[in-house]
Amino acid sequence: MSNEAFPLFNIALTPAGVLYAFSQKVPDATQAKLQSILSAKALPRVDVWMYKETAHEALLDHVFSAGWIQRVHRDLTAPDVKLDEFLSHVIAGLSGERRVALASTGGFCIGHSGYSLEEAEALCVAAADFTEFAERQRSRGWQGASRMASFHEDVTMLMPTTSFVPFWVDGNDYCLVIAGEPLLNNPVLVELVWGIQTAGSVFKKS
Repeated sequence: MSNEAFPLFNIALTPAGVLYAFSQKVPDATQAKLQSILSAKALPRVDVWMYKETAHEALLDHVFSAGWIQRVHRDLTAPDVKLDEFLSHVIAGLSGERRVALASTGGFCIGHSGYSLEEAEALCVAAADFTEFAERQRSRGWQGASRMASFHEDVTMLMPTTSFVPFWVDGNDYCLVIAGEPLLNNPVLVELVWGIQTAGSVFKKS
């Protein structure tokens, strides 16, 4: 398939694409290719992304049909703010109750909104425990343990009280703690992971 077959546009991960691409510590080939879309400070143009590796072209139709990437007809850059300031403003949109915390390795709370600091820290420790549990289960062959988990107080189990959404950026584990209805089909999720990845790249270069 030649580049002339495509109008020129930028590509971005969708929220579903982020959840897939960053869902395990060591990404497979497809996940690594998708992660490369958010590896720079600006979204790549589709022909440039395909040119980097011939396998990208063969992958393009598949990832579009899976809903993992989308066309963007304007230039967009990664969030250019301090990560701690960015987190407190952006992550609330991932919760129907606007209460969210973000845990990093070991249960350290690196951002929260809507929760008190005490609540956020306790939940982040619980999220880290869940991530470790899931990793042990994966090592025993249960790959389903790598997915998200929700906890319910209502016996009908219609709406979770708390959900854990783990993801990995550059081999580092993170876990979103979301109160109430998780609103994961939200561009905020893409901004969040892009901001974390960009902040990590800046740190490595400094």
